[in-house]
This record gives sequence, structure tokens and C-alpha cells, in this order.
Amino acid sequence: MLCARRSHDAGAGVALGYLNKPELTAAAFVRDPFADRPGSRLYRTGDWVRWRPDGLLEFLGRADDQIKLRGLRIELGEIEHAMAGHPAVAQAVVVVREDTPGAERLVGYYVPTGSERPGRAAFREVMHHMLPEYMIPALFIALDAIPLNRNGKIDKRALPAPSDGTADIERAMIAPRSPAEEALEPLWAEVLGIDGVSVEDDFFELGGHSLIDTQQVSRIAAGFEIALTLRDLFEAPTIAELAVVVERLILDDIEDSDED
Repeated sequence: MLCARRSHDAGAGVALGYLNKPELTAAAFVRDPFADRPGSRLYRTGDWVRWRPDGLLEFLGRADDQIKLRGLRIELGEIEHAMAGHPAVAQAVVVVREDTPGAERLVGYYVPTGSERPGRAAFREVMHHMLPEYMIPALFIALDAIPLNRNGKIDKRALPAPSDGTADIERAMIAPRSPAEEALEPLWAEVLGIDGVSVEDDFFELGGHSLIDTQQVSRIAAGFEIALTLRDLFEAPTIAELAVVVERLILDDIEDSDED
């Protein structure tokens, strides 16, 4: 029987630690007893591996909550710690959900300490000082209790999907006010996998990313028969703002046709 072991990375490409994070550095970067160069470090990857009879390493899983999302390594525990920094949060859990195929996003679940249920804006105000933008969840969901399995551990599979109506997004729900906004709203909701999108919601704050922004632009361009670009979406990331761009492009096409 081959025993599983935690893997370590070594070599010239291994850094000396995390920037301004001494506790994480001490836990993940340890002295390399096999290196000839003084100060060399081993990096504890957090992967469980084992040697196969053919000499190859077989990946068995993660020893921690590190995940890879859109090419970026993310420690879910760091996000949970940042969420717990809000005074209204008693417990926090963060998971990656793929409620819409191909559209993975971070979702934060929390148990409030009292009646206050902070929404996305409140969480972002606290967390943007502690985490990079890509580590801030797209949605925050308040629960009465975090579900546990029979062993008393968190049962992440039992966490409710955002479509259950539990997503607590702190904003005013503004309905479409023009034909362009009415046409854009279902496209926003479908590609992001969110029910009830406000025309003031930011596409990227709700989980939009490089894997779906091109798809979104293509669908809008085809639907309105206009030459919409990715830059237009980045500069006008809300339905209200992009509707103005769409209306302008439609008008430009009409004027060009009249000139011809």
C-alpha cells in the first residue's frame, strides 16, 4: 500500500514567502534541508499526493481550502477570515459555485450575530482593504445556521443555491425603464445565473469575468445588431449605463444608413 503525503515544491522558482503576511509565510514556507544554497525554502503546496509504482506522482486532493478560480489560486480560509471581520458576522463559509455551467463564482455564506444582515456593499467596504478584488465573493447569503454533516463538519453540499432567493444583496432594485434596459436585463440575469438584476448592478461585481464577458458582448451585439465591444462593457458595466451605449450605437447606424 502506498501512503499519501503532503507535497512540497522546491527549486529556484520558489519564493521566500507571502508579501506582508508573516503568519502565512511561516506556515507555508519552511527550510529546505536538501538544498545546498543557504536560505532555500520548501513550499507546502497543500496537495495530497502519493508515488505510483510507475514512479509518477498521483494527485489525491487538497489538504486545505485552496482552490483555483479562473487561473488564480485562492485560499477560501482567507476570505472567510475577512468576512468574519464584519462585526455583524458570527460565522462565515465561502465556496465556489457553478450554478450556471462554465460560470464559476465565489459565494459567501454567513450567520449574523443579530438582526443586522449586511449586504454586498457592506462586505465589500470591509473586505477590499484585506483582499484583492478577485477574492471578494460575488454574492453574500445570510443563513440561520451553517449546515453540518453527521460528523459535525460543515456540509458545503447542503448550502443553498443563490437561486433559492437567499442572496442578500444590499441595493435598491431598480426595474428597467426603457426598451434597451428591458432587453438587456434578461441577458444579464441569464449569463450571471442571478434572478432579479437591478439596472444599477455592476456586471463584474455580480461575478462577470473573462470567460463570460466576451459571450455577453457577442449576445448583445447580435441581439441589437450593433458593433458593441468589450471596452464598451468595461466602461459601462451596468444595464443603465450600457443601455445608453446601445441606444447611441443604434442611432449611429441609423444616421449612417440615411447618409448612404
